[in-house]
Formats: sequence, structure tokens, C-alpha cells
Amino acid sequence: MNEQQPSPEQPPATPVSGVDDGQGRRIGPRPLDRPAVDPSLAAEFGRPQGVDSAFAPRATTPATNGSIALAPPPPEALSMAFGRPDSAGDVVLQRAPGSLPYGSEPAVEPVFWQDSADRDPWRDPGAGAILGPPAGESEKDGDDEGKPAGSPGPLLSVPELLFGRRVKPVALATLAGVALLIGVGGGVAGWAIAQSGNPLTSSVTLSQVEPGKEQVPGSVADIVKRAQAAVVQIEVQVGNGGGLGSGVMIDSGGYILTNNHVVSAAASDPSATLRVVFADGTKTDAKIVGRDPKTDLAVIKVSVTNPTVIQLGKSSSLSVGDQVIAIGSPLGLSSSVTSGIVSAVNRPLQAAGEGGDPPVTYDAIQTDAAINHGNSGGALLDSTGALVGINSAILSPSDTGSIGIGFAIPIDFARRIAEGLIRDGQVKHADIGLNARSVSAVSTDGAQVQNVKQGGAAAKAGIAEGDVITKFAGRPIRTADELNVAIIERAIGETVPVEIVRQGRQMVLQVTTQSD
Repeated sequence: MNEQQPSPEQPPATPVSGVDDGQGRRIGPRPLDRPAVDPSLAAEFGRPQGVDSAFAPRATTPATNGSIALAPPPPEALSMAFGRPDSAGDVVLQRAPGSLPYGSEPAVEPVFWQDSADRDPWRDPGAGAILGPPAGESEKDGDDEGKPAGSPGPLLSVPELLFGRRVKPVALATLAGVALLIGVGGGVAGWAIAQSGNPLTSSVTLSQVEPGKEQVPGSVADIVKRAQAAVVQIEVQVGNGGGLGSGVMIDSGGYILTNNHVVSAAASDPSATLRVVFADGTKTDAKIVGRDPKTDLAVIKVSVTNPTVIQLGKSSSLSVGDQVIAIGSPLGLSSSVTSGIVSAVNRPLQAAGEGGDPPVTYDAIQTDAAINHGNSGGALLDSTGALVGINSAILSPSDTGSIGIGFAIPIDFARRIAEGLIRDGQVKHADIGLNARSVSAVSTDGAQVQNVKQGGAAAKAGIAEGDVITKFAGRPIRTADELNVAIIERAIGETVPVEIVRQGRQMVLQVTTQSD
């Protein structure tokens, strides 16, 4: 039987991949079964017609006038280092010496490394790197000839060290810092040794303190610093007795607003002495300009130049919980400061007058800032430092002192009284000519009329005894004090509606106020 010969169009059989051929050479893989190529894909991605290799054909230089333009020959050193060997011929790619031309290699690839490749340090990634001396000897300075290796260099002088740029600035700065630290450490150690035998400091531990802080704008300290000079202490001397109170400078002409009960003793006795003491200790005599017993307000005057005047605020803008500051002279302690909050507003207050004066009536600001005897007539300031009230009274059991319930006259009301006293020496208030008492029933609370003055405003409006007033000028009335405050705050000659309950029937009457 005849032996079949392989077709010349088929490549020779290739040994199985990974099988040694006995000569230490790597064997190529088996040919793959390549399926037929889609003609459309071949047209799209195949080589152009006439190109049978991945490398472009070598271009030939056309002749010019029978001669070829050649580039100048390269330097001999470069030709020896990078040129092709003489045996390479016209091979396009650089081949190792003794290798076959491209395209004539055997089916089995040649060996890439020798048998001793595993011992070659250049191919062993774990081999240590050994650095040798430089290829050429470095030039030696004339000063260094004959000196053994590792000998120290020349010494530097101070000018060379500082100005010769022989040392880096960072090194100089580091050296200076180390010297400074050593000096400071030595000084501290010497001081500690010297103080160790001092009996005044060796047996005590001093508390740590923080550096002084600036006063924050709007703080209590800042407000007091600006307003304290406008609050004065008032001294009244009557015979062998006397009293103390406070006042507030409200006008640059020397006018001071205070309480009537502070100066009432001086007003009734011509021999009494009235004196004002400023925050800096300056004392000067004062005289009474006018008094208003019904509102417990008075104005006195001193002859001074360029006094510190308080800035007037608006008590109507106060709300419960707002911060307030009281300045005065409680129990004779001048320029004392206390702080707190607004406990209530529009608190009707009626108290007995001084020395036969009529009852005091006003709508008070209640505060928990500590107020004691001597604070009367002093300032109640808001958080901006503006005057919002004149401290006037306290509520305490058996008159023992402050328990956090103090009252001040609102500045909106006190300002109108002070202007009238400065202008006329006295003020008049609205009145309707009746007396009332507080009543409380299941159906209604209010002020019951006890008597009506003949020819008065209430009588002209038709108010009779027994009527219960529940609202005056739109303000609810629950007690007789609220009625008295509502009346005194109205202007003279003003007509206001008054709601009453008469025999179970509600009525609204128009009342025109008169002067008291």
C-alpha cells in the first residue's frame, strides 16, 4: 500500500506544544482549525491588494541626473556602536549574529536563553544590585591631592559660615533655634533652682488665670460702662435725719428724674439739704423743679457743665423675658448694678402716698432684678443701654428687702410727666369723678362704682353707683387698680367708650375725661 505524501499546500505537522524535542528548544503549538472568513469582513479588515506582509516594502531613492543624493556619513563612533555588522547584508530587521534571514527560520523557534540562564543575575529579579566606582576618575582639586579618602574638609571661618554661602540657611536657622532652646532651658532651670528655697512660693499652688478679655459690645459690662455716669445718688438731710435715693440725668441742662418719695422730705422742710453725688464722687447741691405725687415722680436740677445724659428708650417695646439692668444706690451703696429680666408688663400698681399725698398709681414694669431701698429713682436699662424705666417700688413680706419682685415706672409714661414738670413745675391728670372697688363674680369681673362725684365726667356720662365697669377705652378692667391706671393714662378732654354692666345688662357709655 502506497504511503500518502503531505500536500505541498499544507504546512508540515508541528509537534505538540510543551513537548521537548530533545535539543532544549521550545516547540510551537498545533495549527488551529481556522473557519472560512466572511468575504465582506475580509474586504473590510483584510490587507490591501498587492500587500502580502505587515511591513511596507523598502522604498528606493530615485536617481537624479544619474547620481544618488546620499546623506553625510555618520560619525565613526556612532557607526561602530549602532551600525549593522558587515555580515548582516540587506536584512531589514536587526538579527542576532549567525541567525538566518527573515522568513527562512525553521518551524521550531530557536532557544531564547542558554542553559545557565537561571544563574544569570541580570535575569534573576531577586539578585542584589552591586554598584561599582564610576567609569572614569573624577578630577581632584589641587588642595585634595595626597589626602586619604574620608579625611575632613577645610575648616570654615565665621564670615564664611555666615556670608560665604557654604552652609544652607535652613541649617543655620536650625542651629540658632537649638542654641536658643538651650539658653531658655538653662534660664528656666536656673530660675527654678533659685526659687526652690523661697518660702513665699515653694509651699503654695497658684490658680491659673486667662488673659484679660475685652468687653463684648452689648454685654452688661459694656452697658454699665456707657450708662453708669448718668445715674446719680441723691442725699437728703433733714435735721439729724435724712434719706438716700437715686436719680437719672435726662437732660444736658442738669435735670435729674427721680421718685417723689425720695425728695418729698426736702420739699416739706425749707431747712432740708438736697445733694447729688455723681459716679466719680463729685458732689453738688440740687434744687427741686417739680413733683407729681400721683405718679411718684419728681425732677431736680444741678448746676454742672457737660453732664453725661442717659439715652431714653421705649418701654412699649419691652416683652416678658427681655434682659434688663438696674443701676442705683441700694442701702447707700452707690453705683450698684443688678441684672434680670422683665417679669411682667402693664402691671397695675397703686400704693399709699408719702406724708398725706394721694395714692400712687401707674402701670408698672415688673422685674426680678434685685431692687432695694436706695434704688428708688434709679435707672432700669434695656439690652441696648437705653432707659426704659424708673425703679420705684418693691414687694416683700414685712418690708424685709428684695425677693425678686420689683417695679419700675415705664419711661414712655414718665417722660410725659417729666416734660410737664420741667415746663410748668406741675402736671394735671385725667379724671372722671368716681370711686370704685374690685369685684369678682361668676359672670364678670371688674370695678364696681361706689360713689359718683356730682357734676363729674362719670355723672355727665350717665354712670351710676352699683355699675360694674368691665372695659375702659378698649382696655379690659378686672380690678379697681386697672381702672385708675387706665384713667390716668388718658389725655384731659379725651372722649372714650366705657363698657358697664347694670343689673345684668351690658351698656356702652361715652365719657369725656376732666382734669383732676
